[in-house]
Amino acid sequence: MASADLKEKLECSICRNIYTDPVTLRCGHNFCWECIECMLDTQDGSGGYSCPECREEFQEGSALQRDITLHNIVENFLSTQPDQEESGVLCTYCIHTPVPAVKSCLHCEASLCDNHLRLHRKSPEHVLCDLTTSLENMKCSVHKKILEYYCTEDSACICVSCRLDGEHRGHQVETLDEASEKKKKKLRNVLQKLMTEREETEKRVQSLEEHRRKVQGEAADETERVTALLRDLRRRLEDLEKRVLSDISGQAERISIPIMDMIRELEIKKDELSRKMRDIEELCNMTDPLTVLQESDTDDLCDTEDGDDEDRERHDRLLHDGGGLDVAGITHTLHTGISDIMSGARGANIRAVQQTSGVSGVTDKLLDVNTAGNYLKISDDRKTASRSTSSQNRPETPARFKLSQVLISQSVTFGQHYWEVDVGGSLICRVGMCYPSIARSGEQSWIGDNKKSWSLERNYNQYSVRHDSNLIRLPGKVSSNRVRIDLDYEAGWISFYDLCDPIRHLHTFTTTFTEPLHAALSILEGCIKISGGNRI
Repeated sequence: MASADLKEKLECSICRNIYTDPVTLRCGHNFCWECIECMLDTQDGSGGYSCPECREEFQEGSALQRDITLHNIVENFLSTQPDQEESGVLCTYCIHTPVPAVKSCLHCEASLCDNHLRLHRKSPEHVLCDLTTSLENMKCSVHKKILEYYCTEDSACICVSCRLDGEHRGHQVETLDEASEKKKKKLRNVLQKLMTEREETEKRVQSLEEHRRKVQGEAADETERVTALLRDLRRRLEDLEKRVLSDISGQAERISIPIMDMIRELEIKKDELSRKMRDIEELCNMTDPLTVLQESDTDDLCDTEDGDDEDRERHDRLLHDGGGLDVAGITHTLHTGISDIMSGARGANIRAVQQTSGVSGVTDKLLDVNTAGNYLKISDDRKTASRSTSSQNRPETPARFKLSQVLISQSVTFGQHYWEVDVGGSLICRVGMCYPSIARSGEQSWIGDNKKSWSLERNYNQYSVRHDSNLIRLPGKVSSNRVRIDLDYEAGWISFYDLCDPIRHLHTFTTTFTEPLHAALSILEGCIKISGGNRI
């Protein structure tokens, strides 16, 4: 059954609207509950009631029966009419029960339901339009006639009187449909551009979302890597701490054992001396000379020289020659351990950067060829410098030494650092630190022979240190082929060590540094090699 036919069959014959709370009389006819109640009220007092449709008479009691089936049919029908329901515009002429309107009449300025719309369609003077709540906007405010044209010059909707006799006479006009289509065409073009722009915007949003997810993934990976690295550093530092503290306690115990033995022996000796002193005092206080002279143990009391020199030598040996911790060795173990740990961490970081960026790492603890004197040959890996009998014919620059000397590339302006140098290939050489402003020519350009440098010099089997041409010869002989330079820039000290076993501290310079520092090598014969180094 068509929607219009169904709607007609669901209309109350009293109000001509769709049933509201439908009831059924005994005769079978249906009405709205309120409609039939009002009708029956008009028959009250007549002694009976009759159906408005068929006039069948009946008593009021139990005459009205709710029609549940019809009620459900009405509900289902209304649920299939969303446009009418959602418009919110009701029929102007349905005064008893609100009924949704479906069209508006410009002539009547009214909204119409399907039932009243059938009557309007029979009259040609009635102009129907889509449902609206602003009917006054559909008519000319001046002539109160329907708006039928569009003035393109004034961009206004006008009526026929405005076009023929009003202020728009002679203007270029179009019908509303023509003007509407042109505007729709323009709007469709704008809509297409907006759709394209929206698609591009959506693509940008997606690309940014993908980038955000990528960054979050990288952050998660980096967090995991850094956490693992720091966890490993803490573990290795704890191991190093245990090793160094164990070394300290072991040294202290080894030193303390002979000292404690010596203390116990001296305490026994002290008690024995006190006993002899008491015995001698008793003899000296006796008044009887015969008793004093006849005392048989006086020879033992007078014997004080046995073992005294030996105890004194043993005491001095324990106090001076072997009476202290090997602080230099402990410091070297600590610094070397920290350096190895940081080297491993730095290597892990460099490998991570190389994996992500594809860039190879370059060490900065290499010899600077641009400063090397022409009679020094620098190896391809820039770790070994050799004295040459022939000039290398390098270009002359302000940074190049005239003597057989070279700087290490890295400059230091803060922190703690160390360099290890293999001097086994040269019997006459110097290693040390200098400012970059050191002279590049003349005898005073050797490291150690000016105020801007500090050096450890090897001369065959003897070590000495130099600063500002002041020479200090060091005790002992060269006992290994490797030396170490330790620098603490802020603390202002440079220390040299002989890396023998155990490590031997050679000398420490203390000052206040005023410029960046470079490690430097000087060679009069043979070759020397940078064998290690890093920041502590």
